[in-house]
Amino acid sequence: MPGPRLERGVAFFVSAVRMRSYSRASETARERRAVTFQDIAYSAQDGIGVITLNRPTYRNAQSYRMLDEIDAAFDLARADEDVRVVVVRGSAGVFSTGHDLGTEEGMAYRKALGAKPGIQTYDQFKKYNLDLLLKWRNFPKPTIAMVEGYCIYAGWMLAAAMDVVFAAEDAEFLAGMVEYMSIPWDIGVRRAKELIFESRFISADEAARYGLVNRVLPAADLERETMAWAARVAQNSPEVLRMAKLSMNKAQDAQGFSQAVEDTLGDYCAMMWMPGFSLRMEGENRLLAVDLAVRGKRGTREVA
Repeated sequence: MPGPRLERGVAFFVSAVRMRSYSRASETARERRAVTFQDIAYSAQDGIGVITLNRPTYRNAQSYRMLDEIDAAFDLARADEDVRVVVVRGSAGVFSTGHDLGTEEGMAYRKALGAKPGIQTYDQFKKYNLDLLLKWRNFPKPTIAMVEGYCIYAGWMLAAAMDVVFAAEDAEFLAGMVEYMSIPWDIGVRRAKELIFESRFISADEAARYGLVNRVLPAADLERETMAWAARVAQNSPEVLRMAKLSMNKAQDAQGFSQAVEDTLGDYCAMMWMPGFSLRMEGENRLLAVDLAVRGKRGTREVA
């Protein structure tokens, strides 16, 4: 039989653990209240964290501020022991139409970051177009992209960095020569070449057949089914979830994934600085290749 001193020691230890757990939970709650977001919304309930891209005026184009806020929300979810799984979605029926290519507020935020020409500008570009994506891909809890409407370029990058992708039947995906080049890994090399060479939208059904999307659901059922799946995941052991994800990411990295996406960022940078080359349509905040896809979708893409 344990003596009174041992019992008191055990009781003290259990009390200390509970106090530390309470302190961590209280600290996470304070952090959540303290962080204010402008370009996203974040909530956590019943084991599920939800990050909502919230720039509906710009169809959730990803500014540097939005990316910083997404990262801050992931940090909150990581610190919150009650959060077991994170869902990333867009507002107003659109996941994301890609990068912010020049809105006034987006450029003001970027300028305020103060990166000097040279290595600071390179580090900044690498952070927002590679490092954050890899960080979220390696986030220690399961992640789900819930895709509605358009998922273009940087939208694809963000969705692909999540572990699982659920899409509405009317979702549309556009691959391109992007900075975080996961696309050959998402859908296979030959299919990636086909889509990027041609520049065309694919449906959610196509994206599922090619391997990017896990489940395609009626738009009216997407949120309910996504949250129901997330709730079932949240019932699983955190240890099993963490180690299973780590093991599967390691399997992909053994094939060269992380090295490849870092290497191809250099190819993207080389393309940007080719003499006489321009990614954008003159006078418009739209990429030339995206315009080809839009015209193809509208039936106005003429071939001589």
